[in-house]
Amino acid sequence: MAAGSSYSIVEYFGGDDGYRCGYCKNEKGNFSHGMWSHTMTVQDYQDLIDRGWRRSGKYVYKPIMNKTCCPQYTIRCHVLKFQPSKSHKKNLKKMNKFLSVGEIPEGQCDGEPMDSACQERGPEQDPSQLSASEVEGPIIAPTPEKEAETNSAAPEPPRQESAPPANAKASHSTPAPGVGADPNRPLCRKAKDLRKERRLQKEQRRQQEVEVPTPSAPTPTTPTTSNQPKSLEDFLSDTSPDSPLHRLEYRRFLCDSPLEAEMSAEGPEVGYGSFHQQYWLDGRLIAVGVIDILPSCVSSVYLYYHPDFSNLSLGVYSALREIAFIRQLQKQSPKLCHYYLGFYIHSCPKMRYKGQYLPSDLLCPETFTWVPIEQCVPRLDASAYARLTQDGQAVDARALRELGRALVLYRRTVMPYAAYARKRKGSSDEQEVEQYAQLIGQPCAERILLYRA
Repeated sequence: MAAGSSYSIVEYFGGDDGYRCGYCKNEKGNFSHGMWSHTMTVQDYQDLIDRGWRRSGKYVYKPIMNKTCCPQYTIRCHVLKFQPSKSHKKNLKKMNKFLSVGEIPEGQCDGEPMDSACQERGPEQDPSQLSASEVEGPIIAPTPEKEAETNSAAPEPPRQESAPPANAKASHSTPAPGVGADPNRPLCRKAKDLRKERRLQKEQRRQQEVEVPTPSAPTPTTPTTSNQPKSLEDFLSDTSPDSPLHRLEYRRFLCDSPLEAEMSAEGPEVGYGSFHQQYWLDGRLIAVGVIDILPSCVSSVYLYYHPDFSNLSLGVYSALREIAFIRQLQKQSPKLCHYYLGFYIHSCPKMRYKGQYLPSDLLCPETFTWVPIEQCVPRLDASAYARLTQDGQAVDARALRELGRALVLYRRTVMPYAAYARKRKGSSDEQEVEQYAQLIGQPCAERILLYRA
């Protein structure tokens, strides 16, 4: 790990107000504690996720488990003992067939859903009140094995409307003869061409409203490249609203990270920090996985992919690739042997798929110890919130013991909270600081700097 010269710096926001749940759609049922992380060491974040915290960009949050409508349990998979299930093998077989033949399977994908951005995120904070520093996540290229797979794939054929073969069996009765298509009506056009035209019209109206002349030749509504597959970057650019705030939120959620890149002689060659794993197919970027490489695990943050490839179940495939990637890292760093899949939500059936990566553990929300998921399921069947540890005498080993030892950053000076309280006579923030320190535990409270204005 890096030398102890750097600190994690956070601002705590509490968590009294409920907000909309992305799982059950309860308008005020989702409760969580949150803090903005200006910067954070990988060891501090490792300890935080082992207490039920999780990041969304630079915002780090912890669900209030006994209060929120859909309790979210941290889940991890034992990578070295992982055995793919029948559905996992089916997914790999489907992907290998696609890479060798080049045909995307028809029908619905049989893998897990791509979590929406609103589901695993805390309540939004006013950007004007936050002064977070920019921390760029390093980008890593695909592994040689993955690159060989993508390079061997056949190009995706352009999607065309084709008539059924003449000998195909009709599923409906023969319709009554008619007069055919109305020659006075325009021909049907592809939806993507209509969307392109609407975007161009919207841009022209916007330019006219602000009276900015743009002398240019008329743009055809159907570009000559309309039948060419778009890259993921082009798709995101074309489908994103023309809003600076939206693009800022996109960057904050998928690109910004508070984690400091760290190198260690005992760690993996790529180092620790936040990374983007890129999935390329014949020179075309089709998916990006956001991951955090930490001292004891790889934490999966998010995956986004081009919708043209949704039938390939890229969520399942990327998870299996990340498990294989962790096995490679573990050879370089023996401590790095777990795969954190985020939150397991038993009360939401569509989010139970994370429990299929066995063997897995869930984090007990009271003792912060790991319990095999097989032992947890009966308790979660009986109640959405449950103490998972079966030992009734077990307690939180890292619980807060001395609030005065918690570190704060006050007027650019690092000091224990006891010294800060003496300087700020009559300060009324003791209850807030104590709540924060209880949530992160004594060891983190003695390392992480809580910003005080």
